Amino acid sequence: MLHPQARALLDLIEASGLPATHTLPPAEARRMYRERRAYTQPEPPPVAEVRALSAPGPHGPVPLRLYRPAGSAADAVLPALVYYHGGGWTIGDLETHDTLCRELANDSGAAVVAVDYRMGPEHRFPAAVDDSRAALTWVRDNAAALMLDPARLAVGGDSAGGNLATVMAIAARDAGDPPLAFQLLIYPATDMRRGQASHTTNGQGYLLTRDTMDYFHDHYIDDARHDLDWRASPLLAQDLSRLPPALVVTAGFDPLRDEGLEYAAALTAAGSPAVHVCFERQIHGFITMGRVLDDARTAVRLCAAELRRAFRP
Repeated sequence: MLHPQARALLDLIEASGLPATHTLPPAEARRMYRERRAYTQPEPPPVAEVRALSAPGPHGPVPLRLYRPAGSAADAVLPALVYYHGGGWTIGDLETHDTLCRELANDSGAAVVAVDYRMGPEHRFPAAVDDSRAALTWVRDNAAALMLDPARLAVGGDSAGGNLATVMAIAARDAGDPPLAFQLLIYPATDMRRGQASHTTNGQGYLLTRDTMDYFHDHYIDDARHDLDWRASPLLAQDLSRLPPALVVTAGFDPLRDEGLEYAAALTAAGSPAVHVCFERQIHGFITMGRVLDDARTAVRLCAAELRRAFRP
């Protein structure tokens, strides 16, 4: 059964007459996503420091935002989560996920580095992957100057950002990088073919619709053959062994539910530690909606607790 708070939110959205994301040009969809966060997100909690950074990348500079948790000393060397925001590789930015990054930093005691990767349709696949990889490499290479511990780095993200985080973990392993400490995968997209049952059963009526998924896909992917590329569909990667421990969070009324579960199962089958937690009564995107959904706060605390455990020396 859908959580009553989620049901009330969906009813409010329907009554408001807001246009569906897939009916809007990307620039307008981005503006609406950025503006509507005020209705569902909590007030951003204070942190010890927020710093704008920039990493060089193959397509140009990649904007970053560093958060140091409240109560941390300026000279403390902290573990860090490199975080990729959601939004279907088309919408979302540093602002839309500012509150979540602050919450994760404060609750885990780790720094968070948010990545503002390039998006479609202006920058198609694999531009987001390239930017994400450049950002992760730069954070590791500059960890000492940033007062971060390069031996305790994690990757994470929600939705499209969860997709990018999975890809970063595989790419880092394949490049022979020092092992990452953790993967935080919040309702990740893992299979661009979109054929799992949940895409049908949850494809209408629960905020993220099948039409919107197609809209996001088509703004990111311009060649159907790319659906089979593991950098777009990490579930199709030939080797998922020797990857960092993962927490995979899914939502019961999310079109992406089944591919998240399948990815967690595939990690475990390959010998990579993975825990899957499904918030059965929730919808896609719920973790950022703590103003109206109590489960959001529970999910943030769960994610932060797993980060804290993974970062223990």
